Amino acid sequence: MTAAVDSLPPLPARSARADALELLASMRFAIALLTVICIASAIGTVLQQGQPLVNYVDAFGPYWAEVFGALGLFNIYSSGWFLVILAFLVISTSLCIARNVPKILTDLRTFKENVRVRALDAFHHKAHGSAEGAPAEVRDRVLATLAALGWQVKAQERLGAASATGAASGVPAGAAGAVGEAGTMIAARRGRANKLGYIAAHSAIVLVCLGGLFDGEMVTKTQAWWQDLVPFKGNNPGPKNSLGVDNPAYRAQLFVPEGARSGSAVLNLPQGMLLQPLPFEVELRKFIVEYYDTGMPKRFASEIVVHDARDKSTHAATVEVNKPFVYDGVTIFQSSFEDGGSTVELKPHALYGQRVQEGDVFKGMVGGDAITVPRALSPREALSVEITGLRPVNVEDLAQADGATQAEDTPKAGGGSTDARGVNFQELGRQLGSDHKSAADRRLTNIGPSVTYKLRDAAGQAREYQNYMLPVHIGGQPLFLLGVRSAPSEPFRFLRVPADDQMQLTGWLRLREALADAGMRQQAVQRFSTRGADGQPGELVAQLALSSQRVLELYAGVHNVVDPAQLDGAPQAAPTAGFQALTDFIEKAVPEAERERASATLIRILNGTLFELLNVVREHDGLKPLSPDEPATGAFMTQAVLSLSDANAYPAPFILLPSAFEQRQASVFQVTRTPGRNVVYLGCILLIVGVFAMLYVRERRVWVWVRADEAQPGRTAITLALSSTRQTLDTDHEFDRLRHTLLPSPATQDEVI
Repeated sequence: MTAAVDSLPPLPARSARADALELLASMRFAIALLTVICIASAIGTVLQQGQPLVNYVDAFGPYWAEVFGALGLFNIYSSGWFLVILAFLVISTSLCIARNVPKILTDLRTFKENVRVRALDAFHHKAHGSAEGAPAEVRDRVLATLAALGWQVKAQERLGAASATGAASGVPAGAAGAVGEAGTMIAARRGRANKLGYIAAHSAIVLVCLGGLFDGEMVTKTQAWWQDLVPFKGNNPGPKNSLGVDNPAYRAQLFVPEGARSGSAVLNLPQGMLLQPLPFEVELRKFIVEYYDTGMPKRFASEIVVHDARDKSTHAATVEVNKPFVYDGVTIFQSSFEDGGSTVELKPHALYGQRVQEGDVFKGMVGGDAITVPRALSPREALSVEITGLRPVNVEDLAQADGATQAEDTPKAGGGSTDARGVNFQELGRQLGSDHKSAADRRLTNIGPSVTYKLRDAAGQAREYQNYMLPVHIGGQPLFLLGVRSAPSEPFRFLRVPADDQMQLTGWLRLREALADAGMRQQAVQRFSTRGADGQPGELVAQLALSSQRVLELYAGVHNVVDPAQLDGAPQAAPTAGFQALTDFIEKAVPEAERERASATLIRILNGTLFELLNVVREHDGLKPLSPDEPATGAFMTQAVLSLSDANAYPAPFILLPSAFEQRQASVFQVTRTPGRNVVYLGCILLIVGVFAMLYVRERRVWVWVRADEAQPGRTAITLALSSTRQTLDTDHEFDRLRHTLLPSPATQDEVI
C-alpha cells in the first residue's frame, strides 16, 4: 500500500500569485473583511465621530484618547485602514464574480438534457410509470403540459447505440452509446433567477463599496496629495489651502449669516481644514426656527437664494432638515444653526466700590472683539470681556428648581422650624448653591434670554459666565440667575440674586453696598436693638446692640476687608465673610452642645439687622420703608441673606446683565457633491433583488425520459426526476403535482423516496 502511494506522481507546484488570487477570491476572506467592517461600523455608531479632541480627552483621558486617535477611531469611515479594507473587499468580490459568473452563465444557457438515464435513479425525487399511446404522442403531451405549467423545456431524441444517424440528429455520440436505448429525454427548468441573484448580490457589494469610496474622503485626500495642499487652522486660507471648484466629490460645511452670502465651504480634516470653493454663492435671507415646549428646536429652515455668476441667474429655495435643495450637481442640506454675529448690550453692576453710572454699558458682538474692562470696575487686575453666546429662548424645569430652592433656602432649624433664620450651620459653607433634583412634576417654562461671556485676565486665563436677562420666579421669589464655571467641561454654578419690588437688581445691590458702609451698619444696629428690646432696660438694649453689631460685622467680613488703597499693592487674602465667617466664629467660641441653639439665635439677629439695614438704605435713597409683615418682603430677605453670603465667592468684581440685544442667526449648510450616490442606489437595488432571488426563488430542474414500453405494447414508459437547490416542503408538493399530472394514477410502480 505504501509502495503504491509512493509511486503516485507529485502534485504540480502552485505559484505564490495563484495562491494569493485563490485567497482573495475565497469566501472566507470576504467574510473576514465583512466582519471587520461590521465591527468598525458598530464602533463608529457608538462612538461619536468627528468631535473636537478635547471632548474625547474628557471622556477617555489623555492616554486612551491618544491611542484611539492613533487608531483612527474618531474618524473611522475616513481612516486609511478602513478604506484599505473596503478596497480589498471590492477586489475580493470582483475576483469571485469573475471566477464564477462564466460558469453561472453557461449553466443558465444549458438545460442539461444530456443527463444519463441511469443517473435519474440517483435523484431524491423520482417516479416511474407508463401512459397510453405511442412515444411520440406521449412526448408531445408531456411537452405541452410542462410548457403550460410555466416550465422552459427542451427535448433530445436518442436513437440508442452510437451511430451516424444519432450524431446527425444532434445527439452526442458518446451519450447515445452510453444510453444504449432509444427514446426522448425532456429537460425542463424553472427559477433561473436564483443564479442571477448571486450575480446581483455580489455586484451590489462592489457597487456600494465603490460608491462609498468615491463619495468619501478618498477623492479629497488624493487630490490634496496630488496638488500638495496643506490644511489650515487660521482665518486666512491661501492657494495651498484650497481645493478646485471642479472637485468631483466632497462633503463640506458652509456658514452663512442672515443677510449675507458665501461661496466658500470648508472640509474638516483631523489636521485642519481645506477650503472648497463652490460654483455659486448662497445668500441667507431669513432663518426660521420653531421650538417644542421642552425648548428643543422642532423645525428650523433657511430661506436662501443661490446666485450663479456664470449666467447671472438667481434661484430661490427653502432648505429644511430632510428637504435639501440641489443645484448644479451640488446638494445643499440644512445641517444646524448658530449665532451669526448678534449684537448685545451688557449693563455692569459693581460688587465693590461705587455704583456704575446709568449710561455705562458694554456693547459687543457675539464672537467679536474683546471689550476692555475699565479700571474702576476691576481695580485689582486687567480684564477683558469676550461675548461668546446668545440664547433668546431658555426652557427649564422650574418644578425641580423650586424643589432645589426650598431645600437650600429654607433649611430646618434645631427645633424643626422652616424659617430661614434656622439655617443649619453644617450647610453654611456651601458656595453658589447646587442644583438638586426634585420628585415634583415637570413644569417647563421659558425663562427668557441669556448671554454667555468670558472674563479673561492679562495672563490669558478665563472664566465663563452665563447670565439671564430677566428674573426667574423660583419658589415664589423672582431671582436673577448668574452662572459661572472655570472650564467648559464643568456645569454652571448659579448665584441666585433676588429681584426687588421693581424687578431690578438695584435693591440687592443697595443692601450689599450698605453692608460695607460702617455708618449704615451702625444705624441698622441701633434700630434693631431698640425695636428688639421693646421697652426693656438700657442694659439689655446695649447688650443686644453689641451682639447684632458683632454678627453684622462678621457677616460683612469687615475684620478682613482689604484696604482699597492697597489694591494695587501686594495681593491680599480673600476676606472671610457671610455664613462661613459665622460658622468659624461658632466653632471657635461656642461649645459643641450649644452650637445649634446659638446658630439659630445668631441667624435671627442677622436677619433682623439686615432688614433694618435695607430700610436704612431705602430711606437714604428717598424710598418708602418696607413692612416686615408683607410676604414679598420676607421672600426677598430670605433669598438676600443667602445670596449676600454666596456673593463673597463670586469670582468677578462686577456683574454683567444683558439689557438689550439684536439677534442675528446663521445657518450651517452641508454642501455635497456625490456622483457615487447613484452608484450606491443602484447597488442597493441590486442587493435587494439579489437577496430576494437567492432566498425566495428556487431553481428546479425536471427530466422526463419517454420511451416505448416493451413489456406493454401500445403503451409508453415514463421516468420522472426533479432536482432543486433547496429541499423544502414546497419541493415535495411540486413533485407530487407533476407526478400526478404526467403519470396516470394507476401507473405508480415507484413511490417518491
